Amino acid sequence: MAILVAGSTAIDPALVARFRQALDRLNPDGGKIGLAVSGGPDSMAMLLLALEAIPGGFEVATVDHGLRPEAKEECALVVAACEARGVPCEVLTVQVGEGNLQQEARFARYRAFSDWCKVRKLEAIATAHHADDQAETLIMRLNRGSGLSGLAGVRPRSLFSETTIIRPLLDWRREDLGLICRSAGIAWVKDPSNQNLRFERVAVRKAIAKSDWLDPQAVAKSAEFLAEAEDFIERELYHIWNLDVVFVEDGAEFMPAPSRFACCEIVSKILAQMGVNASRSDVARMVDRLGAGQNASLGGVLGKVVPQAGLEEQGRLWIFRAEPPRRVG
Repeated sequence: MAILVAGSTAIDPALVARFRQALDRLNPDGGKIGLAVSGGPDSMAMLLLALEAIPGGFEVATVDHGLRPEAKEECALVVAACEARGVPCEVLTVQVGEGNLQQEARFARYRAFSDWCKVRKLEAIATAHHADDQAETLIMRLNRGSGLSGLAGVRPRSLFSETTIIRPLLDWRREDLGLICRSAGIAWVKDPSNQNLRFERVAVRKAIAKSDWLDPQAVAKSAEFLAEAEDFIERELYHIWNLDVVFVEDGAEFMPAPSRFACCEIVSKILAQMGVNASRSDVARMVDRLGAGQNASLGGVLGKVVPQAGLEEQGRLWIFRAEPPRRVG
């Protein structure tokens, strides 16, 4: 835990206006929101900004994952900071499931925030994800070979269990948020897991810090552009799906699109509707076979090519049916 004090506790009005503009964009109805405050410098800076930008327009929740003995003290720090400023604050206690620790903790945290938001009748939950977080996410997903959806990174606005999640700090740098906390002389939590190189994000964060040529804000901007591209593609795929896919009693029929990418996306959706969860590479192989005029099977679904009278190759119909049982003997 750290307490740093500067001579002035005032926040630059330009920063407050910048934060308010982000909230106006992400929460246009202006209803009361919840802030997810962990006690770290990023979320504590968000608390300070909200106090200036939307006084009385928010409540705070902080989560005790029960994973470290210091957690209760850290939650108490958030509660004390809120009480000193007249902000309602609630501690949410969760149980973290087995498996990937960070992933399970994240799910438990979001579930708790969502339930709290519904009980308190809040419009949305604001988290303190920033440009450095976005850059780390994009690089991790690049390293995993993620597709467009993964490379779009963390969205400014999303849903979790019908609860709106907003991220008003996505174009802010970590160092700028830290400066707000230092200027205000507010205490914040130092989470020891942020130094544990066993966690992928921590290792990526350290690597980025050593690469002075890499601009996290520019990387985050790339994720924003990719998100826009994904939104456009999703609209186009929705149009193709409604126009060229027909479900019949025993399967589906698809007049393939000129784009191999679109064919892969649509076939993947058809298979999912028929109960098959297939990898991108497997779907691509199926599409390539069908595109060459050959039958292809995947996960118990058989795809056939049926030439349509008077149409060229791209006018062939692809039909998908449950694969018939194989004969024995």
